Amino acid sequence: MLKKAIIGKKVGMTQIFDENGKVIPVTVIEAGPCTVVQKKTAEKEGYDAVQVGFDAVEERKLTKPALGHLKKAGSGPVRILKEFRLENAADMNVGDVLKADVFAEGDHVDVVGVSKGKGYAGVVKRWGQHEQSATHGVGPVHRSPGSMGASTDPSRVMPGKKLAGHLGVEQVTVQNLIVVKVDAEKNLLAVRGAIPGPKGGAVVIKNTTRAL
Repeated sequence: MLKKAIIGKKVGMTQIFDENGKVIPVTVIEAGPCTVVQKKTAEKEGYDAVQVGFDAVEERKLTKPALGHLKKAGSGPVRILKEFRLENAADMNVGDVLKADVFAEGDHVDVVGVSKGKGYAGVVKRWGQHEQSATHGVGPVHRSPGSMGASTDPSRVMPGKKLAGHLGVEQVTVQNLIVVKVDAEKNLLAVRGAIPGPKGGAVVIKNTTRAL
């Protein structure tokens, strides 16, 4: 059960200075506004939750079922829908708006995003494996994975073998980051450290499960 959560968009990284003049690297996130488009109750669905929408788009970019769902809630077309099981979900109603000020300076948060895509990558870049020896007849295969195992037994590559393949575009969660600054007017959060994804990438900010 979450206390706080909101959908946002990664703006980019910058730095700010604290009262002692120390540099703090931060990621700026456009957090909200997110409109509640559906409310789920324990009586009907078996649990309390709210579905919120974020990032307005043109109607032509959505399917008819998605548009119908949003119009039923009285919401404009949005690109992203997420469901949150919030502690106060039972007190919220369709049409309510979540803004960046649900968080405060000093809050510890987890940020969930999709990592940058890096295309097809070899085992050295993808898994951090060592290169082969640069001498003794290795040949032009210094970054290849090398031996896959014995020839007679098991005579095959075992499942789960770390090989070359697509790198990135995976859900990544960075835990226990600190909210350094909140700009309620512009719906901006400054979170200490880096978060996953490219500029403009969608992220979910929620209260952390790892706070000390």
